[in-house]
Amino acid sequence: MNLKPLGDRVIVKQDEVEETTASGLFIASSAKEKPTTGVVLAVGEGKLAEDGSRLPMPVAVGDHVIYGKFGGTEIEVEGETVIILRADDIYAIQG
Repeated sequence: MNLKPLGDRVIVKQDEVEETTASGLFIASSAKEKPTTGVVLAVGEGKLAEDGSRLPMPVAVGDHVIYGKFGGTEIEVEGETVIILRADDIYAIQG
């Protein structure tokens, strides 16, 4: 992917939407909720502090993260849908 996030932004590939329930019932496409988990594909350099130094990013490429339901911007890159988030929109790292 030839996309580099700026500042404290992160590019995440969303996990796949569940197609069936735990009991095996199929979920209608209108009832499916967008996932709020995914894998970090790229990270920016970090936010600039008031003194001009860069603050470290809290996540790294390959981290599996949980993020806010309504945060970020979905875009399509090279035929793949990804989401661009601010590091502040990421709630936790799984695993």
